[in-house]
Amino acid sequence: MKHLINRVFADLRLPGKGTCVAGVMLAMASAVCAQTEIAPFRPGVTLEGVNYFLPKTVLRVVLTAEKTVTVPGDFALYADRYLRLRDVPTSESTQWTLKSISLTPIGVPDSTKAYSIKVKAKTSAPLVSLTDDGLLIGINTEVTPEAAPALPEKIEAPKAVNGRDFMTHEILAAGSTAKMAQLTAEEIYDIRESRNALVRGEADNTPKDGAQLKLMLDNLDQQAYALESLFKGQQLTSTEVISFDYEPILNNADEDNRQMLCRFSRRLGLVDGDDLSGEPLWLTVRPLGSLPQAVDDPQVARKKAKMEQGVYVNQPQRAQVVISNVSGELLNVEIPVCQLGTTEVLSEALFNKKMETRVTLYQHTGSVKEIE
Repeated sequence: MKHLINRVFADLRLPGKGTCVAGVMLAMASAVCAQTEIAPFRPGVTLEGVNYFLPKTVLRVVLTAEKTVTVPGDFALYADRYLRLRDVPTSESTQWTLKSISLTPIGVPDSTKAYSIKVKAKTSAPLVSLTDDGLLIGINTEVTPEAAPALPEKIEAPKAVNGRDFMTHEILAAGSTAKMAQLTAEEIYDIRESRNALVRGEADNTPKDGAQLKLMLDNLDQQAYALESLFKGQQLTSTEVISFDYEPILNNADEDNRQMLCRFSRRLGLVDGDDLSGEPLWLTVRPLGSLPQAVDDPQVARKKAKMEQGVYVNQPQRAQVVISNVSGELLNVEIPVCQLGTTEVLSEALFNKKMETRVTLYQHTGSVKEIE
């Protein structure tokens, strides 16, 4: 019988002390004669072994919203007098518009489901694959943890145009704001007349080349827009992406669980749950179907007792998750939820000296993905 050599490739931290288990890998011995003991983790009692968690489900919520900042022009008060522009903004404001919402179920360590694979001398030491936060994802096989889902790309607002960059020397030398507004309006009219003359081919310097004509027209449009913004202001719109994790409250697996997810304000965007300036977004978790009821059978109970040294895994239940506001549904999806399911045991017979079983688990649910 060969002597077993274990090598640990990580820092083992006990879950009972506020930290999680790092990734651990134990080498597989070529000769085995006993079984690996797997039992519930007890802080301060389990001294040797690989500690792992099963996950619980949290929801990664992603809000995509448009943020529009309205900046008033320096000559807003003179917009009607000189350019016949009415209802132009006279003060800065911000408006948020919720464009889309999505959610992804994410598995995080469940502190109530912590277990230990105890490694003894002359005992088969399996290859255990863990995530950085201690979730079990593989036994006797190397499994690479899944990367976090990518967020939608944020789109920055365009840079504000500075109309003063296009003012003439005469405008800048004016002695009052009213006079500057008047001269700026006259400059705008001159630009419009020049553009119309180019389009009609009536200008003295109308180019024959189409590309050159387009370049001149674009330049005049840029000047006109910049100077007009001094009267009518500017609206700068960006696409914002807001992401947060939410653990649903599940009081009863047989009933709808309606709860406030967050609040969204048209003026401030995402706000605290107790900020009444925001409109509430409601989350409803509705279990789909039901898991088989446990059978009170003494023979089954005796068999189950013999399996308690096996590997603990999750059996999640699917649920319908609905996000809504006062206007109606915003999102309706079906996802697996660990908290609504049960914890099962893979028999220790799969891991004894006669078998080298490879098990892969789904990272975010803790359920069995593959047994080989």
